[in-house]
Amino acid sequence: MKQTATLYRMHTKEHICPYGLRSKDLLERKGYEVDDHKLSSREETDKFKDKHGVETTPQTFIDEKRIGGYDDLRAVSYTHLTL
Repeated sequence: MKQTATLYRMHTKEHICPYGLRSKDLLERKGYEVDDHKLSSREETDKFKDKHGVETTPQTFIDEKRIGGYDDLRAVSYTHLTL
């Protein structure tokens, strides 16, 4: 059974966050099934950031624990073989 990661990333008509794409790719390469939540407006993104007390997206959660943004995810992937 694959592990699941939840990813929140900005994806609007005007902008697709490159770090969100990188996070999704990294998780999939590590064998995770990604529950991909696309934040489709600035308002939706700001509401998400306020709710979770973060300043940026994307944000990744594994086992309901916030890993953080792309740089945090990448750092964790280097220190753990399977995240």
